[in-house]
Amino acid sequence: MTTLQTVFAKAKADNRAALVGYLPAGFPSKDGAVAAAAALVEAGCDVIEIGLPYSDPLMDGPTIQDAVHRSLSNGTRIADVLRTVEGVAATGAATLVMTYWNPIDKYGADRFARDLANAGGVGTITPDLTPEESGPWRTASADAGIDTVFLVAPSSTEERIKAVVECCTGFVYAASLMGVTGARESVNVAAEGLVERIRAHTDLPVCVGLGVGTGAQAAEVAAYADGVIVGSAFIRRILDAPDGAAGRASISVLARDMAQGVRR
Repeated sequence: MTTLQTVFAKAKADNRAALVGYLPAGFPSKDGAVAAAAALVEAGCDVIEIGLPYSDPLMDGPTIQDAVHRSLSNGTRIADVLRTVEGVAATGAATLVMTYWNPIDKYGADRFARDLANAGGVGTITPDLTPEESGPWRTASADAGIDTVFLVAPSSTEERIKAVVECCTGFVYAASLMGVTGARESVNVAAEGLVERIRAHTDLPVCVGLGVGTGAQAAEVAAYADGVIVGSAFIRRILDAPDGAAGRASISVLARDMAQGVRR
């Protein structure tokens, strides 16, 4: 199993940033999600985030909302998410689950951490789980041997940044802007300053997400971050494609451009 630590160490040795791709489980279909993620890995993604579909999104913009709605309409459940993780992890990419807290809480924290580890998952990103409430999940994750990733926002105070990074093990997720997910014409200029502020409190890798949609933007972010996270831009191409094969071909082209970007 490829760990996050291995991924970031290799990227650092190559003098580049890691490329992190996000896709929801069950989209465009249960099997199609694994095939799409495998296409991203083949095109140069080092890490894959598998989204656990959720009916009441908090930080997801319209593109991911559309994809997640289709996933839920396909009958995607946690068991399908774990099967997706298993299939993607088999490609050799470090594979995480990005999920809001409620599904884990309902499923059972210890059980979810154990089942995710058994499926080959290396950790989770939990955007709405606060440091103050994260103790049981961090314990369950540590017991299962998986990493925990939390988010820092441009509005975070120094005290808040310190509290969040102390809960992280795999990397720190730096949200480039205040708002929801979605590719944008430019990456918020606050992102670079946020990365610097985070690094004052931790030696963990810092990955920037929200708004990255082109290879040029990936190169811009890779100049100051340890990882570049891309989700909506890939999903948009799948949504716009006439069929699964065309969608995979389209995201492969974009992922190759992104992979070149993080190496510039």
